[in-house]
Amino acid sequence: MKNPGHSDPEGSKAASRPPGASATDRSDHVQLKVPLIQQSYHWDCGLACARMVLQYQNLLHENEFQNAMHKLQLTKSIWTIDLAYLMHHFGVQHLFCTQTLGVDKGYKNQSFYRKHFDAEENRVNQLFAQAKSSGVNVEKRTVTIQELQEHLSQGNVAIVLVNAVLLLCDLCPRRVKYCCFLPIGQKCFCRSSDYQGHFIVLCGYNKSSGSLLYNNPGYADRLCQTSITNFEESRSSYGTDEDILFVYVNS
Repeated sequence: MKNPGHSDPEGSKAASRPPGASATDRSDHVQLKVPLIQQSYHWDCGLACARMVLQYQNLLHENEFQNAMHKLQLTKSIWTIDLAYLMHHFGVQHLFCTQTLGVDKGYKNQSFYRKHFDAEENRVNQLFAQAKSSGVNVEKRTVTIQELQEHLSQGNVAIVLVNAVLLLCDLCPRRVKYCCFLPIGQKCFCRSSDYQGHFIVLCGYNKSSGSLLYNNPGYADRLCQTSITNFEESRSSYGTDEDILFVYVNS
């Protein structure tokens, strides 16, 4: 898939950088200026990530976003395929890569999925079945770190499903409890350390330090960073299907 735009090495003029790229772009270091939008509830991290991506492309208008949610019948159970349909609705070029084209029946026994599994299985499988005819781009394949870095280097971003239990931020002063992605003032009563699905937005990397930069919708005040090793562990955890939604900047 052809990617619009390309970031130039250090010393190039700012006008030739991809949209949203920072002035610190180098061949080994990219940091895209993706706006931070905090999730409002424990379940809407994916929607917050979608809002970040749309605002990054100057496409976020709340009334239109609410209309899209209504049209796509999005509820409190948001899957990566839902976000792919949401990108398509707004005319955003995208590619959803996953290891499972549909719902893994093994997830029914996981506490994270158990509550909505029976109600969601048919709906999600139908979305996958209709993806091609609906103009939603889905591929079953593995994504490499090199692909992600190349994607980011061209001013593009990606929404990634990770296991929040495993994801560690090197910049945060302390590790946040795995399920406490809640508005300030609300308490978390989770007691399980099982898989906790969480969406983040990849927005940069540093090859020298072997790290990736990302926006965590659990926060509205910080950029997060993790090692490639930790990122790989958290995004390949059982429960994620290694879901990555590539989003391309508009030409």
